Amino acid sequence: MADPSITVEVAGREVTITNPEKVFFPKAGYTKLDLVNYYLSVADGALLGVMNRPMVLKRFVNGVEEAPFFQKRAPANLPPGIETAHVTFPSGRSADLCVIDDAADLAWVINLGCVDLNPWAVRANDVDHPDELRIDLDPTPEANFGMVRDLARVCGEVLADFGYRGYPKTSGSRGIHINVRIEPRWTFTEVRRCALAFGRECERRVPELATTKWWKEERHGVFIDYNQNARDRTVASAYSVRPTPNAQVSAPLEWYEVATVELADFTIANVPQRFAERGDPGAGIDGRAFSLGPLLELADQQEAAGLGDAPYPPHYPKAPDEPRRVQPSKAKKEGPAARAPGTRKGRQEGS
Repeated sequence: MADPSITVEVAGREVTITNPEKVFFPKAGYTKLDLVNYYLSVADGALLGVMNRPMVLKRFVNGVEEAPFFQKRAPANLPPGIETAHVTFPSGRSADLCVIDDAADLAWVINLGCVDLNPWAVRANDVDHPDELRIDLDPTPEANFGMVRDLARVCGEVLADFGYRGYPKTSGSRGIHINVRIEPRWTFTEVRRCALAFGRECERRVPELATTKWWKEERHGVFIDYNQNARDRTVASAYSVRPTPNAQVSAPLEWYEVATVELADFTIANVPQRFAERGDPGAGIDGRAFSLGPLLELADQQEAAGLGDAPYPPHYPKAPDEPRRVQPSKAKKEGPAARAPGTRKGRQEGS
């Protein structure tokens, strides 16, 4: 049987695409080669979100209708040109992750079965100090996307009030992301603390719309997922194709577009034309890196008013200031003795 592989020349290198006609999106009919061609057509925008960042490889080896597996360690026998970065996980274990720094690298990871791109919020030369604050707006089951849009606009106002410029994009799945470039001076713990403080300020302004409650039984409206800023958490980056039947894209937006955008407005079929005709709304994100000072001050004010830390995800080590990691309904059954707060002494890297 003839080898179905093809070779594409990208960024001065040859990249082999195996099984290019393999269908990755059965309902829409898009193949692996369609996916590669899409990413190459928006490569400048896609690279802006992943450039020189350690990346988790989320591999849909049999297409989007089957569950992916997450490969955190770089594959053995990497081809020439693929770099790695050594990172430490919340467990204390460490590994070398792939780093994408040009369009050839991009084509290579898509060939592995990656549909969306999931980079860490750090650069390869400093893996312990994030340079991106990530605001992830995730609707609860009773919320609609209009509520997500409304909260995104509030988030934009709050960011502006504290002196920040955020760059919004659709998640491509259910919500909206807003990214803020920050100076790489603070730990994951401190960046997460700022994300929580920011979310609580939004919650204070629009309590009927926003929530930072970690436990699902307490949530309403749209959840501001502060834990996406913890170590080893990733979100789909700009121009990522999502595993939806119609191949929706996580599309960067102008702020004026947020009020009326729909998730299905952006797919693998139309985003390349939008990118070619209009450019990248997120292109300016690296133009200025902001200090976390204003949000750290806000966090101090909130803590002085009695708002302490909030829960980490289940598999993270217990942080010194973190409340008991137990569902409120279960804690209520256990009684007040079991709910006695722990000692809150200082802060340290909790991930």
